[in-house]
Amino acid sequence: MTKVLDAVRSPWVRRAFVAVALAGVAYAIWRDWGPITLALRRLPVANVLAALGVGVLYIVCTMVSWRAVLTDLGSKLPFRAASELFFISQLGKYVPGGVWHMVAASELGLDRGIPRRRSLSAVAVSVMVGVAAGLVAAVPMVTVRSVPGGGWVWVALPVAVVLLAPPVLNRLLALAMRLVRLDPLEHPMTTRGITASAGWALLGWGVVGVQVWLLGVGLGLDRSVSSLLLVIGAYAIAWIVGFAVVVAPAGLGLRELVLGVLLAASLPAGSAVVLVLVTRLLQTVVDVALAGAGYASSRRASASQRASA
Repeated sequence: MTKVLDAVRSPWVRRAFVAVALAGVAYAIWRDWGPITLALRRLPVANVLAALGVGVLYIVCTMVSWRAVLTDLGSKLPFRAASELFFISQLGKYVPGGVWHMVAASELGLDRGIPRRRSLSAVAVSVMVGVAAGLVAAVPMVTVRSVPGGGWVWVALPVAVVLLAPPVLNRLLALAMRLVRLDPLEHPMTTRGITASAGWALLGWGVVGVQVWLLGVGLGLDRSVSSLLLVIGAYAIAWIVGFAVVVAPAGLGLRELVLGVLLAASLPAGSAVVLVLVTRLLQTVVDVALAGAGYASSRRASASQRASA
């Protein structure tokens, strides 16, 4: 494992990684470009722009959730440095395999003096927290509405909570370090760190729900609290299912399918397809824009440090 990660530190390998990630982004847009352009014409511009802005806030919430875990493990990064690292690493979501954003985060973290085992653990734990928070976000929907396969939420939620209990989680992390032949973690996860991360993750689910809801309202979705809760739960379930299929870059395809099925009954005929296409486009645009902003910010910081040296 260490030899593989060492190879990633090559500048050429890093450039190739970025090229593959951007190719994944391009494919995610190109494969549905025709339907996407038609879909955008059906949506009010104000709703699209509002959803785009809310999408940025969602990624920030996700970043702060991850940062809370990293801090609990012993590496407290300033907000700007954490943003740069996290936003750039998110391009790894568009590389098939489902683990490359973790690899990117570990290597960018190493550049900032964060041990690989700590970076890898922070990403893994924040994803577990995100899944658990997503299951919580889905509870209102499956409580008031019959959802195909919704019963698995009630089974998965207590399992996720148990896995995040510090005594269990720290044992799992210790086992993972042994399996990948890395040194043990210096600082165990605490209840405070997990709670802080979970709070931001749950807020993130609410925010991304608002993003999708704004687009849905533009297509005829009912303007109500119940419809918002429906969208939050539907997106959380769709994300979890898409995440489970690691072969698809960023859950491409399956996530949209699940979201469309869950929301089809609440939208005018044909609007569910429009909603999922535009949602994917906006989230991809936000990921690339924030990665670019993070890269530009890190370059300015490096130039400033060299000038002052």
